[in-house]
Amino acid sequence: MDAILTLAAQNLLSPMILSFALGMAAALARSDLSFPEAVAKGMSLYLLFAIGFKGGVSVSDHGLDGGLLAALTVGVALSAALPFLAFGLLRALTPLPITDAASVAAHYGSISIVTFVTASTVLDAQGIFHEGYMVAVAAAMEAPAILSALWLISRLNGPGAREDRGALLREILLNGSIVLLVGAFLIGWVTGEEGQREIDAFITAPFKGVLCLFLLDMGLVAGRGLRAARQKGAGGDVLAPGVLAFGVLMPLLGAAAGAAAGWALGLSAGGVALLMVLCASASYIAVPAAMRVALPQANPAISLTLALGITFPFNLVLGIPLYLAVANVLIGG
Repeated sequence: MDAILTLAAQNLLSPMILSFALGMAAALARSDLSFPEAVAKGMSLYLLFAIGFKGGVSVSDHGLDGGLLAALTVGVALSAALPFLAFGLLRALTPLPITDAASVAAHYGSISIVTFVTASTVLDAQGIFHEGYMVAVAAAMEAPAILSALWLISRLNGPGAREDRGALLREILLNGSIVLLVGAFLIGWVTGEEGQREIDAFITAPFKGVLCLFLLDMGLVAGRGLRAARQKGAGGDVLAPGVLAFGVLMPLLGAAAGAAAGWALGLSAGGVALLMVLCASASYIAVPAAMRVALPQANPAISLTLALGITFPFNLVLGIPLYLAVANVLIGG
């Protein structure tokens, strides 16, 4: 417990977490602080490229082997399975309609790349080794949860599932975040350390500063979402006790599944912690775009407020140090 509290305190006092807290506080206080949309988009593109490229370089050094393939397979399986757990938990804890519950479940089966980037940065700052190919696992875990949610809807005869599966598949595979993350990963893989040396001043030195600004913007978005949920009709659903409990309980259950899978794969303590983070996080970029195509009748305010307003800050402040402490105990780091 002391180790967890120490890690949590270190995380709370990091520039990244304090930047997120500043953004959320400013939004709740109704400050006019904001980022132009083009700037926010640019920071997102930079972070995705940098983390993807560095992950590709790590795989280039490591080599393509059974460990990478096994991790990819397990990651896809977890992403496909977690929505069923999330859906069952939602139906037990909340009165959400089937369509909304399936949409939320898809978000919690997929991953938050920003939470992953933050966790990777925390590990790097503490000098904790982690497998570079985990960024490939993150990319692979974006889409399977969406397909699981659609299967749930079709089995339960819920309304709103669109028949154009081709449009949905294109939406998933060509989503900008997935294309950039996978593409940068491949570039890093092909060019290796020599390629990294050429652009190291661009992808390494500014990274933490850009991440701080990006998390400041995420804090603004999360704070505005919570404020709007209190004021509008969606707040009755989003801020219901059962829904709020789900936003904290589901990450813990997902992290437990990730810990078991990481231990079975033989990952390092850092790798296990990252897999726990991936399983504990919720998507607010790729999945909302796909849900607009797949389940247009689902209420996006519920999913986004849960993912951004509850689960995202929980993982940043408490989740990451908790998962790292558990991974250290599990692996003996």
